[in-house]
Amino acid sequence: MNTQNVTFESALGRLEEIVRALEGGAAPLDESLSMFEEGVALVKICTERLDNAEQKIKVLVKNKDGTYDEKPFAAVE
Repeated sequence: MNTQNVTFESALGRLEEIVRALEGGAAPLDESLSMFEEGVALVKICTERLDNAEQKIKVLVKNKDGTYDEKPFAAVE
C-alpha cells in the first residue's frame, strides 16, 4: 500500500468498512487477520495525517498590548 497517496478520508472510510466486517464475524480467520493487519496500517496513516495537520495549525493569540502572535495549536491552553 502506497501511503503517500492515501488521503485521511479514504483511509478512515476503509477502516470503517474493516471494522464493520470484523464486527459481523462472517469472515474466515485468515481473512479476518488480513483485514486486521490492514486496519492497523490504516490507523497508522490516519494518526500520521492528524499529527501533521495539528503541526500546521496555528492560533492567533492576542497580547496584552493588543497585537497578535501566532502560536502552535498545542502550545495554546
